Amino acid sequence: MRKVAMAMAVLALAGCGEGKRVEEPRAKPAVTESQPQTGAIAAQEWDLRVGPPDHKLQAITDLTAWLLEHGFNFYIVKEDGKDVVLLGPFQTRAEAEAKQALLREKLARAKKNDTESQIIEHKVAQ
Repeated sequence: MRKVAMAMAVLALAGCGEGKRVEEPRAKPAVTESQPQTGAIAAQEWDLRVGPPDHKLQAITDLTAWLLEHGFNFYIVKEDGKDVVLLGPFQTRAEAEAKQALLREKLARAKKNDTESQIIEHKVAQ
């Protein structure tokens, strides 16, 4: 019985990746004067802070689940010992405003009136 199970597993795995081409790793382009160096910020970036006004833990977990369901990418940071949900970073303030408008529209459709959003400057860890 063990041999049959092992044979089935081997056959199942043998078909994985069939038809896929393996491409050679591409060389990274040379850094030019117009491209920013790694670790340096070329311009000001923006985030969208999202969350309930009272920072309740249960509300944040519900919010992050809702954001995932509706296709919003987010990350969580600690500010003053509290978890804060951020969308971004965005290259321009206009991009952040567009995402905020989309978020507000989807929140209104879902009748989630207990969630606030605010555009803030992106903070970089140094």
